[in-house]
Order: sequence, then C-alpha cells, then structure tokens
Amino acid sequence: MHNSFPAGGFGGSNMDGVWQAVEELRSRFDKRTGTRAGRGELRTAVLALLADQPMHGYQIIHEIEERSGGSWKPSAGSVYPTLQLLADEGLISAEESNGRKIYSLTEAGREEVAGSKESVPWDSTGPESGKGFAALPKAGVELAQAAAQVGRTGTSKQVQEAVAVLDEARRRLYSILAQD
Repeated sequence: MHNSFPAGGFGGSNMDGVWQAVEELRSRFDKRTGTRAGRGELRTAVLALLADQPMHGYQIIHEIEERSGGSWKPSAGSVYPTLQLLADEGLISAEESNGRKIYSLTEAGREEVAGSKESVPWDSTGPESGKGFAALPKAGVELAQAAAQVGRTGTSKQVQEAVAVLDEARRRLYSILAQD
C-alpha cells in the first residue's frame, strides 16, 4: 500500500484503476466470505444443531448455511471429521437409517451444550450482525471505497494523510496476526 496513491490525487485514467482494484477486492472477499470459521466454531455449531434435533451430515451443512444467512457453508471435508471427533469424545452418537448416519447428542453432549458459554456461531456471522468473520470483508470493501473517495475528491494533502492512515491500518492488521 506504500506509495499506492499518487501525491496529486487521482484523475483521468487512474480512476479506472482504483475502481478496478475495489472491484477485485470485493470479488476476492465475496469468494472467501463464509468459507472459513474461527477455531471451535464448527464444533459449537454442530453441537447446537444436534441439541435441536438429530441430523445427518449434509443436513448439518445445510442448516449452518441457512442459519448464517449464507455467509458460512462448511465443507463436508470439515463437517465429517468434526462429527467423528465429537463421536470419539462421546458427545454424539451415530445410528444408521436409510443408508445414512443420523447423529444425535449423547447425555454427555447435552451436558456439554447446557454448560457451554459460547454463542452459536451464526449469531455472530449473519449478514445483518456486523460481527464475526463475515464482517471483515465488508469492512475491507468499505475502507477501499472510502480511500477511493478521498482519491477522487481530496486535496493533495488529504490524499497524503489518507495514505498514512492506510499504512498504519495495514501495520496494525499484521500486528494482530503476530499476536498468536
């Protein structure tokens, strides 16, 4: 992002490049939104769904997608290992029915859900919530749009100030990752 914006602001052909960059950013986030969840969120989601009723794996995937407003659709490659792990922990059991495994909570699983202080992940990932991992792409696109607006209408000094703000934001974002 360093030296990404010309000191004199945007004009003429540079505007096309800015909007193309904003659209590219939006499309990258649109593709990624809802594909990943934070650590433990899938486990919490599966337990919460099975507390409502027994389900098979693809029902779980569909319910998570539906309850998150489409912002999260876990893959079968993450759901089925999670189901196996929960079964190994004794929190769920599987029963064959019509050629499918139907999963349900065991008594230990019901106790786990009752004692959990975690909220269900779709409460923090839905499109209206403004929280959770679904909020990051939206915030990134809005930031890019604000930067483009400064570039279009700002003075040379305002553009330089905006570049400094964006550089600082980038450094702070990387410092968040470095905290792990």
